[in-house]
Amino acid sequence: MPVLQALRPFAHREYRVLIAALAISIFGSGMWAVAMVYQVIHLGGGPLELSLVAAAGSAGLVAFVLVGGIAADRVPQRLLIIGVEGANLAVIATISGLAMAGWLQLWHLAVGSFVLGVGAAFFFPAYSAILPRILPPEDLLAANGMEGTMRPMLQQAAGPAVAGILVAALSPSHALTGVAACHLAAFITLNFLGRHSGSQVTHGTGETGAAKTSFFADLREGIKYTVRTPWLLWTLLWACISVLFLIGPIEVLMPFVVRDQLGGDSRMFGFLLAVMGVGGAAGSLLTASLKLPRRYLTVMMVCWGAGSLPLAAVGILDSFWTVAAAMFIFGATGGVGMVIWGTLLQRRVPGHLLGRVSSLDFFVSLALMPVSMALAGPAAEVFPIWAIFLVAGSVCPVLAVIAMIVARMPDDELSHPLDDAAGVGRTP
Repeated sequence: MPVLQALRPFAHREYRVLIAALAISIFGSGMWAVAMVYQVIHLGGGPLELSLVAAAGSAGLVAFVLVGGIAADRVPQRLLIIGVEGANLAVIATISGLAMAGWLQLWHLAVGSFVLGVGAAFFFPAYSAILPRILPPEDLLAANGMEGTMRPMLQQAAGPAVAGILVAALSPSHALTGVAACHLAAFITLNFLGRHSGSQVTHGTGETGAAKTSFFADLREGIKYTVRTPWLLWTLLWACISVLFLIGPIEVLMPFVVRDQLGGDSRMFGFLLAVMGVGGAAGSLLTASLKLPRRYLTVMMVCWGAGSLPLAAVGILDSFWTVAAAMFIFGATGGVGMVIWGTLLQRRVPGHLLGRVSSLDFFVSLALMPVSMALAGPAAEVFPIWAIFLVAGSVCPVLAVIAMIVARMPDDELSHPLDDAAGVGRTP
């Protein structure tokens, strides 16, 4: 049954511990997003101060994500994940204590946000690398789908909602205390991971226990593998360009579509983002409930490419429900593609390179995000918003087709079948 397929990873104790801790942690991250905003406001900060605190988190993430990938290939992932969660707990508990005592200042929040960003840069490559060590290959798709389902529900919906209630009923400092409690629970839960989970460490050549190489040698090895692996290289290139074209219009220009075309306000904009998140959760859950497609690269690229097409019409639609439908489709197809992509990294990338390749993926996705948001505003001063959405929604499908052809993805997926029943491991 499809539902049982999605639940198969829960048969493994180590996964149950890991996913429980992850759920608690990302729920706390959702709470932090709201608690931090209102704590800045409570301290007398405005848009500039809020931007600086938020930017500090992004800076920490982008600056250290490649280091985090190398660490995930050098350090036992279990220790890395527990260490990051312990650092998150220490930071949030300190900020919460300062807030409760009335000693908190804006620079404390900025430093805390930076450290949390650094923690995320180390956590997610390690999480991606540890999954293939605690789960059989045939359960990885369901595990990635479960994360893709859980993240928008907890980080984008439930966490912010609970934090908003705490801020309104009590104070921002009480919401920060709630965030600290989440990280404490996650830290305690992670300590129940078996001591051998993610304990196999490889260096450079892929030989367990081989001599450590330098940071730059490890980074070069990851980049070389990516460049000489066409399906990986061209998917990352597609992702990089799609982030440049799509994120800015969605994050920066969509509020003006809501105001000028739909006659709505911030609540409608928030609801549209929530619809996109629900679509992502639905697509992830559907993918987790099925087997990995035989044409996995084709399905992934078609979902990403075709799923961007509805955005091309957003700038000319004047009905809320049609815009909501476009956002849902974009979110759902994106969720399907992301679950397949995460599974391919874990099943086709050699284990000793998985942390580095995952961090490169993360870095590529993040690097042009601020650029896209910075360009969207000036572009809207020169071109009509409908034209920007038209280009954004049309370029990505064309690039998806180009990537499939140049990387010869249909031939590649036939040459490297990932048959769940056969339990095939990683292939180049």
